Amino acid sequence: MKELVIFGTGDLAQVAWAYFTHDSQYRVVAFTVDDAYASVDSLFDLPVVPYSTLQERFPSGSHELFVAMGFKRLNEARAEVYERCKAAGYTLATYVSSKISHCQHWTAGDNCFILEQNVIQPFVTIGNDVVLWSGNHIGHHATIEDHCFITSHVVISGRTRVGAYTYMGVNSAVKHGATIAPHCLIGAGALLLRDTKEGEVYAESGTRASEIPAERAARLL
Repeated sequence: MKELVIFGTGDLAQVAWAYFTHDSQYRVVAFTVDDAYASVDSLFDLPVVPYSTLQERFPSGSHELFVAMGFKRLNEARAEVYERCKAAGYTLATYVSSKISHCQHWTAGDNCFILEQNVIQPFVTIGNDVVLWSGNHIGHHATIEDHCFITSHVVISGRTRVGAYTYMGVNSAVKHGATIAPHCLIGAGALLLRDTKEGEVYAESGTRASEIPAERAARLL
């Protein structure tokens, strides 16, 4: 089994530990956090290692990393750590649940977290550092760009493009062929029937774009 270190100790990191431990080819051997956040020595009987000492104790030549962070600052906080870990020479692991529904002919990048009951149709392209929580529908020929966070029961219709750093809330949906521009925040239950502009916020089904910039709204997440 490949040895894996998880970056983070919060809720998402704990969920990642459970999925990687019970449904993957990886063996989680440690957690790591930036030195300023190293407030505990262990989690699930595994060491929590300050990031400054990670290469010494769990070197990139023999260990992979998974950055288990949420959507703070509209996914930018996770993306920054992702880029830092790649620059340090670590391979970033992707988790794909054994309980997704698919028929091959789709791709996902590194540091993705794809949970159970996702339906992924043919010719879907998923970028790097994308979270697909449980129970989504990703239609044929759809593209999800890097650093997106898709929550649960989201419908991304066929030939849709979801721009980088986008957040899609529970039960949101986008029509066939639409393009969501980067850095958009799509709230729970929102229904998108047209293309969006970068940084827009959608909060209710069929509503027009909010006047609140996405960066400001992201602080409320």
